[in-house]
Amino acid sequence: MSGRLEGKNIVVTAAGQGIGKATAIAFCNEGANVFATDINQETLNILKKDNPNIDVFKLDSTDKTSVENYFKHMNQIDVLFNAVGFVHHGTILECEEKDWDFSCNVNIKSMYYMCKGVLPIMIKQNGGSIINISSCASSFKGFPNRFVYGTTKGAVIGLTKAIAADFVKQNIRCNSIAPGTVYSPSWQDRVNQSPDPVQAKKDFIARQPMGRLGTAEEIAAVAVYLASDDATFTTGSTIHVDGGISI
Repeated sequence: MSGRLEGKNIVVTAAGQGIGKATAIAFCNEGANVFATDINQETLNILKKDNPNIDVFKLDSTDKTSVENYFKHMNQIDVLFNAVGFVHHGTILECEEKDWDFSCNVNIKSMYYMCKGVLPIMIKQNGGSIINISSCASSFKGFPNRFVYGTTKGAVIGLTKAIAADFVKQNIRCNSIAPGTVYSPSWQDRVNQSPDPVQAKKDFIARQPMGRLGTAEEIAAVAVYLASDDATFTTGSTIHVDGGISI
């Protein structure tokens, strides 16, 4: 531990597994006071058992009232890390209105609620850092069968830049991370649900120029940088951590 985040209060969404979990642990290891949230209490309990210094709280970040009530009980928040996301498989012709609404609620509206909830606190304390998880499947590159996912993750980049522009004078930074394909429980679920899981896994790896998937810890390392004082001159940026897939 180098203590790069010593004493910082950090809220993490989707902290029960995958990128959110790895990042919550990385933040804690760097000395931060981590407030881990997730909709799944069971995964939070596992996180807490293995990392007793992390505070956990069940929170549905797509629920406006729940988010507002959560922030009412928070004082200083130095960093917000938004990791909530859902990957829908299909083209526009396979995306029903319910799929569109669900993806937009999870991938965009959750960040809207969380950012709107934390910003008054950050304005009052004259500073903070917001980090949003986007994707290389977004406004940077189109991927087959990722219509609504790419649409929403492109919106995350726009949301990030808008917040960065609006609050730069208040010493509030807002950046996003665009991962490539990352090994995670949600990725494994998508592979297992495919008609041919073995081939699906090969296809995922084959499209990565480095010939492997990324790890959640590799994304977390970039999040630590953006949360730290090393990144005080960085705002409105999207950092690709994608193994070269967007080249």
